[in-house]
Amino acid sequence: MSEEQDLAQQKKEAAAKAKAAALARRQSKESVTEEREGNMNVANQKAAAAAKAKAVALARRQSKESVTGEPEGNMDVAKQKAAAAAKAKAAALARKQSKESGIEESEGNMDVAKQKAAAAAKAKAAALARKQSKESGIEESEGNMDVAKQKAAAAAKAKAAALAKKKELVGKEEDPEKAKAKAIAAAKAKAAAAAKSRARVEESTEVHTPDEPSPNQSILDQIVQAIERNLGQGALTDYYINNLSKDVPTLVAKPDTYFQIAKILRYEEQLKFHYLSELHGTDFETHMEIYVHLFSFNTNHSAALKVKLDRDSPVVPSLVPLWSGANWPECEAYDLLGILFQGHPDLKRILLGEDWVGYPLRKDYQPYDVEV
Repeated sequence: MSEEQDLAQQKKEAAAKAKAAALARRQSKESVTEEREGNMNVANQKAAAAAKAKAVALARRQSKESVTGEPEGNMDVAKQKAAAAAKAKAAALARKQSKESGIEESEGNMDVAKQKAAAAAKAKAAALARKQSKESGIEESEGNMDVAKQKAAAAAKAKAAALAKKKELVGKEEDPEKAKAKAIAAAKAKAAAAAKSRARVEESTEVHTPDEPSPNQSILDQIVQAIERNLGQGALTDYYINNLSKDVPTLVAKPDTYFQIAKILRYEEQLKFHYLSELHGTDFETHMEIYVHLFSFNTNHSAALKVKLDRDSPVVPSLVPLWSGANWPECEAYDLLGILFQGHPDLKRILLGEDWVGYPLRKDYQPYDVEV
């Protein structure tokens, strides 16, 4: 009975030893595999190494106990529990590492997938924006082209209508000379209407009496008294303050008293209008008019002298004997209006040639050569 028990015990110990060795090999293999596949961190590697060392130490201990023949009893149960605990711990550690490795791999794959999706969405949005911008540019350019075409069409239509109208007028007007005559007559009528309007405005504004007396009223009264004292009350046809010309005292003389009044203005001691600053003529269609502007350096005052002439035979005495500065202005009035200044030392045309026909500043002037 003793020998059989020894044999059974030896078999049992050999089986336990083989089981422990197999477990150690399995744990070692699993530890190496997990280390290669999972790329464990330093802490996991240390834990695996500790479990491996513990299993090897357990195997050595069991082998030593088997060789020495130490009775097993409670020791076998403790060994089995220790082996089972080590195995369970190693399995749990392997599952944890596998799970962490899978999670990290899946998260890494998810990050890569998200980046790829974001890049694809960004590229798609950029392509769509470029497409829309291109389409918008094309539509805008087409819109501008449509507007330009419409304007060009309208301009062409207006041009064609004007050309047609011109051809129609030319076709109706067979005689070019007749057309020229009509144009001259229309221009003459227009100029006459404008002249009448200006004459009415000038006459109405010049005789306007302001609410307050002009500061030059006393000068006008002094001039009128000097003239009436020398020539009588009938020498002037009118006198007034011209409010539209800086309140200049204005005298309107008769053609036969024009020169005598000018002489009083020039030499009267209280007046002494030494300087003739302006002389010009105007055609009002109903009459011609001469306007003379004078200035006195002694009194620092101005005065104006006017005379109305017959339009058909505008003749008036020259003021050159009183003011030499009247020479060229009187020649100009003669050249452009045909006004004759009796007593002028050298009355002649100074702007137009002596063979020029007509007087260009007359309202009814018609060019001798229509083409000019």
